[in-house]
Amino acid sequence: MKARRAGWPACWMRWCVWHVLLLPLSWLFGFLASLRRLLYGLRLLPQKRLPVPVVVVGNITVGGSGKTPLTVWLVQELVKRGFRPGVVSRGYGGRAAGVTEVHPDSDAHEVGDEPLLLAQHTACPVFVGRDRAAAGRALLHAHPYCDVIICDDGLQHYRLARDVEVAVLDERGVGNGLLLPAGPLREGRWRLRTVLAVVRNGCAATHANEFCMKLVPSGFYSLQDASVRVEAGMFNGRWIHAVAGIGNPERFFTLLRQHDIAHEAHGFADHHVFSAGDFNFVRSDGWVLMTEKDAVKCRYLAKETPALHNAWVCAVSAELPAELADQVAEQLSYYKGKS
Repeated sequence: MKARRAGWPACWMRWCVWHVLLLPLSWLFGFLASLRRLLYGLRLLPQKRLPVPVVVVGNITVGGSGKTPLTVWLVQELVKRGFRPGVVSRGYGGRAAGVTEVHPDSDAHEVGDEPLLLAQHTACPVFVGRDRAAAGRALLHAHPYCDVIICDDGLQHYRLARDVEVAVLDERGVGNGLLLPAGPLREGRWRLRTVLAVVRNGCAATHANEFCMKLVPSGFYSLQDASVRVEAGMFNGRWIHAVAGIGNPERFFTLLRQHDIAHEAHGFADHHVFSAGDFNFVRSDGWVLMTEKDAVKCRYLAKETPALHNAWVCAVSAELPAELADQVAEQLSYYKGKS
C-alpha cells in the first residue's frame, strides 16, 4: 500500500505549468507579507513586549520542519544554563478558545498535539493561544519565576516582540524558492539572514550561522501503556505499519529504515485527527509504529480499536551542537542585563 498523500505538493519542489497562474498570487502574497512586516517595524501596527526576553523558534516554510524537538532541546539546554523558561504556542489543531495552560495529561484535541508534547517533555509551563503575547502574559502571571519565554512556531507572529529568532529548515530546504501558493515559503529566503541561527534538520550546515540537527530514536513504548518499553530489535520480522501525520512523513519513514525497521508507510497530513477507520489497513497480525505527535491523539483510540492493540510509539530527541544554546544564552543574558 502506498503512503497517503501528505506533505508538500510536488509543484512546490520544482517549477511546473501551474506556476503561470500561481505566480501573480505569490507576488501578491509577498507584497502583503512585506507590507505587514513593515507596518510592525514602523510601529503602525502595535507590538506587545513581555517583561522577559522572548526566543522565537519558527520557519519560513509551511508545514513541520522539526521545530518541536528543537524547542524541547533548547528548553532543556537553557535550564542547564540556569534559565527558567516557559513556552507559548498557538496550539494549532486544538479546540481550546482563548489562552489555555497545557498539562502533561491535557487532551491533544483541546490544546494541540505539539504543545502537549512540549508539556510532557520539558517539565516547564506551556500556554497556548492564537495571541502569543496574551499567552505569554498569562504564563508569567501564573508562573512569575519564569525568566525567558520560548515561542514555538511564531516567526511571522510579529505582534509578539522578540529578542532572539531561530529558524528551522529540513531536508526539503526552501523547495522551489517561491512564496505561497506557488511554493512553500511564508517569507522570502532573505528572512534567514535576519535570524540569530538557522537549524538544518537532517542535512549539513552550509553557512556560518547554521547548525545541523539530527533526530534520533530515544525509545519505543506501547501506545496503551507508556511504561512498557522495548528495544528496536523487537520489530524485526514483524509486519509493521508505520504511521506519520507530520509535516514531512517521509522523514519518519527514513528514520525507521536507517534503524533497519522494515515497514509499510502510511503518511497522513500534518495535525491529522485520527479515527478508528484510519487504521483499516491493519490486518489481524499487523503491528503499528507511529510518531509521538500522532500518539498523543491516538491514545484514546487504543483500547477501543482492535487495529491498535499492537500499536507502538517511536520517541525521538534532537542532537545539536551545544554552541547554539551558548549563543542563545549569551543573547538572553545581554537582554536581561538591559532590562
